[in-house]
Formats: sequence, C-alpha cells, structure tokens
Amino acid sequence: MNPASGAGGKASRRRARELALQGLYQWLLSREDAGLVDAHMREQTGWDKADHAHFDALLHGCIREASALDALLARHLDRKVAQLSPVEHGVLMIGAYELQHFIEIPYRAVINEAVELAKTFGGTDGHKYVNAVLDKTASDLRSVEVAARRSARDAGA
Repeated sequence: MNPASGAGGKASRRRARELALQGLYQWLLSREDAGLVDAHMREQTGWDKADHAHFDALLHGCIREASALDALLARHLDRKVAQLSPVEHGVLMIGAYELQHFIEIPYRAVINEAVELAKTFGGTDGHKYVNAVLDKTASDLRSVEVAARRSARDAGA
C-alpha cells in the first residue's frame, strides 16, 4: 500500500483524482503515449501526497478503456462525446471508471468526488452536468446499490 493512502486516505485519493484528471486532459488533447503523460504527472506539485496506486488505476484504466467508457457515458449525454469539454470528459471518465472498478467506494462518494473535480477544474455549471450524467450511469452500473439507497431514503421520509 502506498504510504500516502494511509491516514490521509481521502485526501490522497482526491489528489490522485486531480492528477489523473490533469493527465486525462493532456491525453484527450494530445493523444500522447500514456507513459509520457504519466511521467509528466509524476513531476507535478503534490505528487508525493497522492495515492499512487489509485492514480495509476485511474489514468491508465481510463486511457485503456476510453472507448468503452465513452460508449457507457454516451447513453446519458445530451451531445456527442466529442463535444464535451476536455475537463468534463475527463471527470466523467474517472467517475464511470470508479463506478465500474471500485465497487468498495459508495456510488454517492464517486459522484460527489467527480462533482468536486468539476467545480475545481471545470466551467461554471459543469458540475451539475457531471452530477446528472453520473447519477444515470450509476443506475446502469450499480442498480442494486442505487435502489437500496433510494428505498432507505424513501423509508426515512
């Protein structure tokens, strides 16, 4: 386990997501080799505070599965994937990837982290779009978890 993912796990995962988003942004614009993008991100400020394993999974997983992630997301977009801003595109890829591959992270936490990334790096209302798209994507990928949360919420209302 990466030392950075110990006590400050949430903060180190958030930094990993930020760096992965920056790397995906670079990759989406340039289509450079993933290894070059990775090397560039490892030189960035705050690399030592990132969960390196999570960064690796996100950056390389999103690049490797880009076509499949885009197809998954396209069902819930109001425009073509190519028309998304690179920031929103990268955030959505990270969110969809985490929903698929990090089942131990609750789907609401995945969406909340993606919304925070969009607020930090994206356009004025990009976070609202990210929230809506990932909420629908979560229903596709984690239908049982989403239904259980909605049932619990409705029972408590």
